[in-house]
Amino acid sequence: MNILILNGSPRANGKISQILHCIEKEACGNGHSVTFIDAHSLSFLSCKGCMACRSKTQCILPADDAHKIADLIQKCDAIVVGSPVYWGNISGELKRLFDRLVGVMMGESKMGLPLPLHKGKNAVIVTACTTPFPFNVLAEQTTKAVKALREILSYSGFKIKAKIILPGTKGMKELPPKIEKKSRRAARHIFPC
Repeated sequence: MNILILNGSPRANGKISQILHCIEKEACGNGHSVTFIDAHSLSFLSCKGCMACRSKTQCILPADDAHKIADLIQKCDAIVVGSPVYWGNISGELKRLFDRLVGVMMGESKMGLPLPLHKGKNAVIVTACTTPFPFNVLAEQTTKAVKALREILSYSGFKIKAKIILPGTKGMKELPPKIEKKSRRAARHIFPC
């Protein structure tokens, strides 16, 4: 299985990155091919809103890293997307990337309704925030970030098979064993040998 991991965190050793690397290690150990991408290391222009990608199924802007990610998404069998929570949403860089990927994520019917282009592919959503439980839910911090990723991935046809949510990261030195276990289990069950 070809798995794409998109890391929306700017912190190379932050909690999102740690969770994603835990999933990567487990998936590789099970014989899968994994491509790990740090969105913050990519160089790409922002979407211009021209909507040409809807009919051409690719972005018409000059070739950049967003085009490379589009190719990886088309070739992957499954995707794992992780983002820290910023203002109750995903990171800006990850949002900019997904804005550029609309044409390869979903098509459009004559009536303007979304047509998923990745039916049959699985997805995992990973989020983390400093807000402790239950306030991360009450203030809709992680809920809105998960909702944003679910909307992007579901409209694209991906089936969300797992969500890994880590609240209360402020001052947290290491990943809780429960989250490490959930990450490994997600990789084993969602991406079986």
